[in-house]
Amino acid sequence: MIIFGTKGYLYQLAILTLVCARCGNPAAHTLRKRVTKFTLFFVPLFPFSTKYTTQCTFCGAEQQVTREQAEQLQAQETGGWAYGSAGQQPYQRP
Repeated sequence: MIIFGTKGYLYQLAILTLVCARCGNPAAHTLRKRVTKFTLFFVPLFPFSTKYTTQCTFCGAEQQVTREQAEQLQAQETGGWAYGSAGQQPYQRP
């Protein structure tokens, strides 16, 4: 019997101050990266889906952004110096 499935990881890349498209308030937004990996016998092998989102902390609205937009927002937040995600710990999504 072969046991396979998926496992999701959630990385918080940055916290930005943006004007929300839904509520119109200038509020903190979290920039997140969701990675879904294929697992075989509960061992994550390779990622097959990566999505980037921002979420407003005021109203909770979530908006999907492209990888390029996420990198640009992250560079804006760090003052033009982009960090890699190597040192960040993932949050496991239940």
